[in-house]
Amino acid sequence: MKLIKYPNKQDWPELLRRPEINRETIRPAVRQILDDVGRYGDKAVKRYEKMFGGAVRDSLEISPASWEQASTQLSTELKAAIDLAIRNITLFHAAQAEADIVTEVMPGIQCWRRSVGIEKVGLYVPGGTAPLFSTLLMLAIPARLAGCKEIIVCTPADEAGNVHPALLYAALATGVTRLFVAGGVQAIAAMAYGTETVPQVNKVFGPGNQYVTCAKMMLQAEGIAIDMPAGPSELAILADSSANPSFIAADLLSQAEHGADSQVILVSNDEQLISEVLLELELQVVNLPRSDVALKSLSNSRAVLVRNLNDGLSLLNEYAPEHLIIACREDEQLATGVVNAGSVFLGNYSPESAGDYATGTNHTLPTNSHAKAYSGVSLDSFVKKITFQKLTEQGLNSIAKTITQLATAEGLQAHANAISIRTKQVVNEPV
Repeated sequence: MKLIKYPNKQDWPELLRRPEINRETIRPAVRQILDDVGRYGDKAVKRYEKMFGGAVRDSLEISPASWEQASTQLSTELKAAIDLAIRNITLFHAAQAEADIVTEVMPGIQCWRRSVGIEKVGLYVPGGTAPLFSTLLMLAIPARLAGCKEIIVCTPADEAGNVHPALLYAALATGVTRLFVAGGVQAIAAMAYGTETVPQVNKVFGPGNQYVTCAKMMLQAEGIAIDMPAGPSELAILADSSANPSFIAADLLSQAEHGADSQVILVSNDEQLISEVLLELELQVVNLPRSDVALKSLSNSRAVLVRNLNDGLSLLNEYAPEHLIIACREDEQLATGVVNAGSVFLGNYSPESAGDYATGTNHTLPTNSHAKAYSGVSLDSFVKKITFQKLTEQGLNSIAKTITQLATAEGLQAHANAISIRTKQVVNEPV
């Protein structure tokens, strides 16, 4: 992890550069997979599964009967942990539901907005080097609460062609409709275009590697809805002398172990703290089962010494991290200055891992600076907001002159006529 002291603002762009593959170099390969799946369906999905080292099954779909069997393969403790996470995620997202609020803008004119669940959603749950069944919880629970009628999941299988039983248990417990074995770009393409087996959905959700993110962005350009650009994981920490170095190191490693292309950033106004954290990283990483992955991630990561915490916060707002921990005495006060972040964790006892699994907030978040414009997944991600209005005769008469004047000024006579035919007003021809 490279230490940088008191960087000048003009050096921030280079300092905050992500370890990202040049998207232009991978676009041709992604385009080829998208086109092949769109044209050849299941056959192309299976071919790419085999090409990229995945197990090829006779059927891409895993039957619901297998989901029920999965519960017998899990310990009572793990099932209880999943159930508690489901409870908290459900409570947090259910509280986001909006009731219809009718606004009478003028006597006889009522307007309101209603949230309607997207009918068919496709959830991508990465597998790769770790079965991320927690991601299924984060996506399927708000989808169910939103009233989505079909909740489709695609996830990679292990080398034997099996899906982790915890993921199947989670699918059963959260109301998933159908589950398919497919990973990477070919899974995203299958849900976006539909195949003989995988239904076409109205919106695609889920994080993934650079190739998956590239595929989602290309599909968005075609008019296919996605949740957000959500690529390799990242964590930034703003810490002062009140922070615990061992806690900070553990938090940094918790994200570094996601993948070699993940990135972690530590920003502090205390050089002694940074030195102690760097030492703790060396001590802790050797004991991790995924130490090789974490070490590669750390080679792309930074520790930055700043003159004061306000400078540090400005730096991190420019970085716009997926996850931000503020481990400072004045954590809540500093938090009021956060304008670009996916999810924020305050204090020494709010590890990012808590949000990843069980506090209830969603861990599907924008990465690669997209937090400057995108929000993380929420109940809103799975609904459409449809507006309604109802006018009485009195209401239309009260606003008729305004409408006809505006329509006439724009040269849209038929718009004006739709009013005058009801109110019997004489509408002047456009000048």
